[in-house]
Parts: sequence; structure tokens; C-alpha cells
Amino acid sequence: MGRLLALIGALIAAGLIAWAGEGAPAPAPANAPATAFSADRAMADIAGMAPVPHPVGSAANHAARDYLVDRMTVLGLDPQVRPGAGVELPKGSANRLLGGFVENIVGVLPGRDRNLPAVALMAHYDSVPGSTGASDDAAGVASALEVVRAIKARGVPARDVVVLITDGEEAGLLGADAFFRRDPMAKHVGFVFNMEARGSAGRVQMFETADDNGGAVRLMAGTARRPVASSLTGFIYKRMPNDTDLTVARRAGAAGLNYAFIGRQFDYHSPSSIPATQDPGTLQDMGDQVLPTAAAAAFSPALPARTPDLVYSQTPGGLMLAYPPMVGWLILAVAAGLIAWAVGRARRQEAFPWLDLARGAGAALFAMATSAAVVHLARKATGAATGFLEQRVLLAQAPRWEAALFLLGLGVLLLSAAELARGRRKVALLPLAAGLASCAFGGLDKVALAEGVIGALLALAAYGRPVSRPGGWAGVLLLGLILGCVAQALAPPAAFVVAWPLAWAALAAAATAASARRGTGAILVLALFAAVGLSLAASFAHLSFLSLDLPELLVLPVIMAALVVWPLAQTEEGAPPARLLGPALIVAGLAVTAAVRFSHPYDARHPQASLVAYLIDQDARKAWRISTTPERPAWSDAVLRADGGKIGKLTTAMRGRPADAAPAPFLDMPGPDLAFSKQADGQLKLHVTPPPGARVVDLKLRPDTAATVTAFGGVPVRLPMKPGGETRLTWAAAQPGFDVIIRPGGPGKLQVDYQAVVERWPPGAIPLPKRPPDVMAFDLSDSTFLTGTRRLAW
Repeated sequence: MGRLLALIGALIAAGLIAWAGEGAPAPAPANAPATAFSADRAMADIAGMAPVPHPVGSAANHAARDYLVDRMTVLGLDPQVRPGAGVELPKGSANRLLGGFVENIVGVLPGRDRNLPAVALMAHYDSVPGSTGASDDAAGVASALEVVRAIKARGVPARDVVVLITDGEEAGLLGADAFFRRDPMAKHVGFVFNMEARGSAGRVQMFETADDNGGAVRLMAGTARRPVASSLTGFIYKRMPNDTDLTVARRAGAAGLNYAFIGRQFDYHSPSSIPATQDPGTLQDMGDQVLPTAAAAAFSPALPARTPDLVYSQTPGGLMLAYPPMVGWLILAVAAGLIAWAVGRARRQEAFPWLDLARGAGAALFAMATSAAVVHLARKATGAATGFLEQRVLLAQAPRWEAALFLLGLGVLLLSAAELARGRRKVALLPLAAGLASCAFGGLDKVALAEGVIGALLALAAYGRPVSRPGGWAGVLLLGLILGCVAQALAPPAAFVVAWPLAWAALAAAATAASARRGTGAILVLALFAAVGLSLAASFAHLSFLSLDLPELLVLPVIMAALVVWPLAQTEEGAPPARLLGPALIVAGLAVTAAVRFSHPYDARHPQASLVAYLIDQDARKAWRISTTPERPAWSDAVLRADGGKIGKLTTAMRGRPADAAPAPFLDMPGPDLAFSKQADGQLKLHVTPPPGARVVDLKLRPDTAATVTAFGGVPVRLPMKPGGETRLTWAAAQPGFDVIIRPGGPGKLQVDYQAVVERWPPGAIPLPKRPPDVMAFDLSDSTFLTGTRRLAW
């Protein structure tokens, strides 16, 4: 019973430690010292610039621009609006270009030596359609203004501090492209602090650096207050399709650090993101981390040196560790030595067969595979499909859904350890049942079946007879050592996630001779080590939950936790009550999952998304009312049926996915004008004049001969087009028009499909009914989509 109480105490203590580490600081009041960052002062700027949605090119964005120019003038930054055009090729896309006209705002706090490379505080001021962007990224802009104000209050910096407020980030990093590729002032920038958001609350993370980050990471670790940063996030982010403005700055050769907060993701790009829902404590955390580091760089005679990348992260308690990748091998070597010593002492005190190590390692692998199968089942059982809009039903009840996953993962781990003491192979039924049950939600699920079969095979191999606790734990540690070495060899920036808890667990193993020592003292030592190690695993589990809608990522925290909790979780031989803790947690996790599935989480704070539009095919002279959200609220149904049409599915040339649609009266509205001409140099010019009120124009080009797009909106590019292939071009802030320059490979024809978006409901249509409080207009909802096709030849 003492071991069970120690386990429960360690779990509670770990939760409290992790909870304390995830808490944002209290916001500093508006009367805080001038040299300090005040969230209350910054919140005033969020309210001032983000009262309404303001996408690039809109009148509301021009109002936000004017507000920022006035604020930066008051701060003495001599701001300039620097217009231009930005063009971006999205990561992972070879046949798509995003472009638009932008108006970046640049202000400068002069330094003592104007010739030194400048420090830049960067954020973007445009929002997505339908959202005020209070968090993404008015919070970043407000933080930049408050940081530069506090730096100015500290005296004259050694170098210029540039406040770079970019435009068009949401349309494709357009402002950053215009600045870092074509603005001469970009050459003056040496180091960038970029501030972003993917939610409205939570701790701020420094989640990405430029290459050769050694000097930058050491500066951050030595100056920031309670920093949250990890080389793991940078390693993962570089391999994801996501980008921020820092991506463009890095391409241009600038060093830098990227900050963001990702809590309460329901508010990301959502109408629910308003100044009132932005957590001021999170804003304070942004300032507490960025201001000290930015000020140190600004007042230093030299910017952080570009030295080889470091491995870095914070420990429980907030200590930031940073070291060269090769040190990871030293950590693993020390862990290996401690494990070998502990196993040797344990076998002298309580002899156990060497096969116990293999069974212990197999049981830990079983825990990983089975937890993957069980959380995969839970994700399927929620009924929510995968996708940004599809998972909003989960984001609306994120704490409940996260609790379900934590209960399931922890329950499987505790069951795996407890059953090793009994050695019953019946545990193989759990992963098999999870894999088969997943197929009940949506049909055959090969991933779930594979996870279930692997878990069952591991159970058959690892279980079958009772295993001693020292032997079982030693096997878990041996598996951790193997995984750590593999990670160190293949991904040094990420290997610490296994190496740190392994070294901590190895120290506990040595202190208790791999848990062979009896008595209250040894159990208390194990509980202490487990509490600290589990808090680290819990922090990474929370980060995994926030970062990606991929529950199987919880496998990593499961093995992290297994390393430290196993000697407390593996019960005595036989059938003590302690063995029931794991199954109880699994049952509780499934019950919470059921609550997630059957609850209606939408309310006035978390409204259900609706995205309806009036689509007009100007060639066929037909029209439809369409809805593009995976969940269709009753309000959307009423909109679609307003003209008496039957709801069906509609696919158009410009929409990849079928939309729910009902026929509607055709309304004659002006479409875009596409003028096609041949230039003196033999290239072709397609000039697009958007219809009145259209802010965004999409084009799909289909040539019948090889050709190359050489300029887009006046920006030189090189985008080859294959005969019969599709090339997608999107231009934001489309007024008054833009050009597409094409170099043909010979005579040919070009089909141009277009879609122009007028962000209002057509005047001649039956008006939209009032939405109930628990339904919101999302993104381009309530707009008119004008589509058609032009066929050109040369």
C-alpha cells in the first residue's frame, strides 16, 4: 500500500509542478515602471488596432495602419508606410503562387552607432477575414510597441531598433517577402525577434531559431524571464508545412528568434478572437521573454554570434539548459554507467534472470503501442474528422478532451507495469480490442489495426510469467537507453526528450539500486524522482496536445513517464488492489471520451462555425447558396433552403472539395476583366481587373503547351507550367488590378478559371437571417463568389 500511496502522491505532485510551469505571469499594470513591460499598456493597443476584422487590402486594414502610424509617431519612431508587392511559393507546393499588394510599416529607434546591424521587432498587423486578429497578430504588434517603448526608456541603445510591422502575412507572408527581398532597408537588419500566435492564452514559447543559433540561444537563456523554449520544437517545425514571417527573414540571411503562444486554439483565426478574449497574462509572458533578450541585443556592441546549433530546453522549475549536441552522448554514457551499476547491485541483493530485462523492455514497448491504439480509438470515437474546421468541436472542449487522452495514456502505462508482476498474456486483448473498435467508426482502419496487432504481439512476447520489479525496471531503462542512442544519432536536437528523463531515472535507479532496496526511505526517493520526471513528461504531453491533432504523439510522453514511474507502478506479485489503478484510469478516460462525443460544446463563448456564400457561375448563369463547414448548423440549413432549393453537393473548377449547396436565383453582377496581350519580347501578359468590391481573386491556369510564369503582380518569379497541368495563383488586395506575365514554349491555348470574392452578401438575394449567439460567421462567410472561365490563345 505504501508504494501505491507514493505513486498517487507522485502523480499529484507532478501535476502541480507541471501546472505551475504552464501558468502565465500576472499582467503588470499600466503604471508599471517605464523600463518594464506592461501587459495593461499593450492591451490598449490591441483594442485600438483590432476592433474589427482587417484582412490585407481592406478599408479596416487601412484604419489599423493609420492607428499604428499614429502610435509609432508618438513613440518617436518616425514611421514610414512602405508599399510594395509580395509573392510567396507556399512550402511543399510546386504549382501555386500567393501574391498581393502590401503596406508595411517601419519605424526606427535610433542607436548610438547607426551603421551597426539593427535589431528588428517584427509582427504582422493584418488579420484573416472574419476575425479581428486580436491575438494573431495584434498581440504581437502590441508587444513590439511596448518592448520598443521600454527599450527607449532605458536609454539610447548601441544600435538601431527597427519596428517592422508587416502586412499580408495571413495571405502568404507577403509583407515579409516585400521587405526582405526588395526593400533596401532589409540589409540593415541583423537580428529579428518575431512575435506570433496560434491561440489566445498559455505560455509563450520560443519555438524556432535561425540556423547557427548557438549565440542566440545562450543570449535568450541568460536573459529571458522564465523562458519556454526547446530545440525539439524547432526541429519539428522545420519539417512542417507551416511558415511565419521569420521564414522569409531566415532566407534573407537574418538571424532571429520566433515566439508564439498556442493555448485556447479555438480562438485561432476565429471570430471569437477579440480583445476581450486575449489573455493579458500571456501578453505579459511575451514581454517578459522578449524584452530582456531584445534589450540585451540592442545595448550590446555585438549581436549574438552565429555559432553551431545547441540542444536546449527548460527543466521542471524553469531552468534553461543549453549545450552542444555532442554532450548528448555524454549524458547517455553517464546514464548507461548508472544503469549498469544499479543493475549489478540489484542482482547481488535480489537475483533475477537476465530475461527479465528483455521482458521489461517488451512491456514498455507494449505500453507505447497500446497507448497509441487506445488514444487512436478515442480520437475516432469522438466522431470529429481530421482538419482545421473538423476539429473545432474538440477545441471547443479542449480541457475535457485533453483530460481524456491523459487518463488513457497514463492508465495504459500503469496497467502495463502492474500486469508485468502477474505475467498474464490476457493484456494482449486490450490493444486488439482498441484496433478492432476503431474500425467501428468509419470503416476499416489499417493504422489502428496495425497498432493493435503490434501491441498484442509485444504482449505475447513480454508477458507470460511474473517479472521481478528490479528486472522489469532495468529493462525499461535499457529500452530508454537504446531509444536515446537512436535519437542522438538521427536527431540530436530532439534526443534530450529521452536522454534527460533517462538520466534522471538512472540516478534514481542507482540511489535505490534499481528499487531492490526496501523500506519507506527508498519509496520516498522513488516518489521524489517520479514526481519531477513525470512533470517533465506531462509538460511535453501538453505541448504535444496543443501542437498537433495527432494523439499518437502521446507515445513519447508515455515512454518518458515509464522511465521514472515504473518501480512505483509495478505492483507486488499476485493480485493486489494497486493493479486496478490503471484499468480505472482507462475506464475514466473512455467515459470522458464519451462525454466529448455526446456533448454539445457550442455556446456564446465558443460558437459553432458557419461559412455560407452565394456562388454565381457567370458562364452558366446559375447560382447556388453554399455551405463549406464540415458541421452544418441549423442556421446554415435555413440559409441554403431560403430559395426553396434542395440541398445537395456541388463541385466547381475552383473548389477542390464538394460543398453543401442549394440552387438559388442567378444574379447578374460584374465579373473580373481579363485582358490578354502579347508583349514586344514575345511574352504574354494577362491583366486582371477585379470586379468592384473584390479583394481576393483566384486564378487556375491550364495551358496546352509548356509555359512559365515569369512575373506576378510586377514581382519576378519562375513557375513552370506543364501542358495540361494546373497552376493556382491567388492575389490579395486585388484593387485596382494585377498582371501575370507568361513566357510560352510555343503557340498554344490557355484556359483560365477564375473566382473573385466580394465580401458581402449580394444585394438582390434574400437577406441572411440573424445568427443565434452560438453560431458565428467564419472566414469568408457571407460573401459572394463570382466564378467563370476564359479561353485564350496565342
